[in-house]
Amino acid sequence: MKKTFRFYMAMLLAKCANKSLKLLKRNASYFPGNLALKICPNFIEQVEKPNIIIGVTGTNGKTTVSNMINDILEDNGYKVMNNRYGSNMNTGIAASFVANNTISGKNKNDIAVFEMDERSTIHIFKYITPTYLICNNLSRDSIKRNANTAFIAGIINNAIPENTTVVTNGDDPICVNLASKNKKIYYGIDRLDTDTEKCENIVQDMVLCPRCGAKLEYEYYRYHHVGKMHCPNCEFKTPAKDYEISNIDYKNKQITIKDNLDKTEYKYSMVADGLINIYNMLSAITVLKQIGISDEKIEKSLKKTKIVDTRFMIDEAGGKKIVLHLAKGQNPIACSRAFDYVRKQPERKTIILFLDDLHEKNEVITWLYDTDYEFLNGDNVEQIIVSGKRYKDTVVRLLLAGVPKDKIYAEKTETEAVKKHFNPQNIDSVYILYDLYSIKERDAVHKEVKEILEKKAEDKK
Repeated sequence: MKKTFRFYMAMLLAKCANKSLKLLKRNASYFPGNLALKICPNFIEQVEKPNIIIGVTGTNGKTTVSNMINDILEDNGYKVMNNRYGSNMNTGIAASFVANNTISGKNKNDIAVFEMDERSTIHIFKYITPTYLICNNLSRDSIKRNANTAFIAGIINNAIPENTTVVTNGDDPICVNLASKNKKIYYGIDRLDTDTEKCENIVQDMVLCPRCGAKLEYEYYRYHHVGKMHCPNCEFKTPAKDYEISNIDYKNKQITIKDNLDKTEYKYSMVADGLINIYNMLSAITVLKQIGISDEKIEKSLKKTKIVDTRFMIDEAGGKKIVLHLAKGQNPIACSRAFDYVRKQPERKTIILFLDDLHEKNEVITWLYDTDYEFLNGDNVEQIIVSGKRYKDTVVRLLLAGVPKDKIYAEKTETEAVKKHFNPQNIDSVYILYDLYSIKERDAVHKEVKEILEKKAEDKK
């Protein structure tokens, strides 16, 4: 497309803004792109792009999947542009082009990897046609912002270009129903011992067939609406997978992936053992194989890869395990997945919860009642320490979930709650569950927990 005077003006001023913000040691992930779009609304359309563009969207795991793909590509010698440190909306993607392209709009990267907010796809896809679009899951999120899954799926369906290959989770029927006119690559996980005949979760976001309205029948549930299903009234069903995990070896930290296109199998090192992160890993491997990277090269790079520490981290102090696990406030599915992970760990434990959305004054608490707090009501849970602005609401929800009152300890301030109530005497591990916008508080709690554990261990000597 021929570049306009507005484009050159936008690029010049946005680059000046980008440089100025960096000199001031300020975050340049949003403002330069916002400025460029204000001056030239179709800035993203006019800027030169890499030949391959990978978009990553969906409710949960966008950052993890995008970072994993980016790291493996770079490790294999590709020049990659991304919005890793920026906004996942159109302004953040515009800012990435400002940072990576020349003043004339030229781009010298091989591949772009863009995390894309679901609601922003309608603005992004006007000007970008992803070569591949990953949609790892679609599920209930913040009611205030995202309303419901049908609303979000409708936005993506109305926006996605027909030339884009959609790489999606075949075990998620909402994802399966996306982009009926597009070429699709499906991935998934074969039946697991932990799958159930009845849904164990409060929320099940797809109960009726999206095509004919009949009630879906499930062979098994994995969690929420994810599993193997079919419609008894029409052809809608869980599709055959192009890439499928046939075995998860937790002991040796390996997964076996069947490539049903090439009729091969390959074992990969497990980056993290939570089921959500296994799906994240599978989606990244699927698109990397589509690009043409070999199993051997992907596996070699995976061994160097880890989940970003702000999402998941394991530490140790005083001979006890500390697990830090993101559990996104206002997002009942992400929290339920984190709670499910915790309940399936067999050791005796303390759970520390602070899931308030600290970045905004949010009066919506209905998500607490969509979240499976019942999963925290286990015999091997010694304490649940609750804090944050809405700690009293969380206490009520825990009581309704059947958690004994004498196991619940609550204070408004995160570190004070730990100082006052944390007792590591009868536990083997501590699980710190926190919100996306409470990383500072997470770090303070983590430090406090370590100090208490180390002091207790020292006192025993």
